[in-house]
Amino acid sequence: MPTEHKRSAVAKTQDAIAMLTADHKKVKTLFANFDKLKEDGSKEDKSAIVEQICNELKVHTEIEEEIFYPAVRKAIDDADLMDEALVEHAGAKELISQLEDADPEDDLYDAKVTVLGEQINHHVKEEEGDMFPKAKKSKVDTEALGATMLKRKMQLMDKMGITHEDDESVESDKASRAAKG
Repeated sequence: MPTEHKRSAVAKTQDAIAMLTADHKKVKTLFANFDKLKEDGSKEDKSAIVEQICNELKVHTEIEEEIFYPAVRKAIDDADLMDEALVEHAGAKELISQLEDADPEDDLYDAKVTVLGEQINHHVKEEEGDMFPKAKKSKVDTEALGATMLKRKMQLMDKMGITHEDDESVESDKASRAAKG
């Protein structure tokens, strides 16, 4: 029975929508952690969390734009929804770029992190409330997409020097490969 439970957990995280939703949850937690540091957090702590946020979002947007969005665009009849998602990504990328060049003591640093969090929240609501249900209904092969996305995610994380330890989807993929091993 425990092995079967592991397999279902692996399958769940290999699913593209489950993987993206897990990313959303992780970034939401990081933004909440930053909010706690706004008043009296150290410059180093703020900087570390913002670096994590930016890295997570860069990897996430890349796999969505390269793999997930093109597959969903083909499968659903909602060009406006897909176009808006890309424009939202562009706005987030601009703020990410500004934050990567900023210092936590800069005048608008906290405000930029807050606005980025609000933009991401809005984007996540649209994806989870509209895009993901349409993708499921259209019968997009989210299992195959998830496997492709996970492979690309690991490549991007390696390229950026990000460790895989705290990434659930990467960890379950390692467990899956070890079990097959």
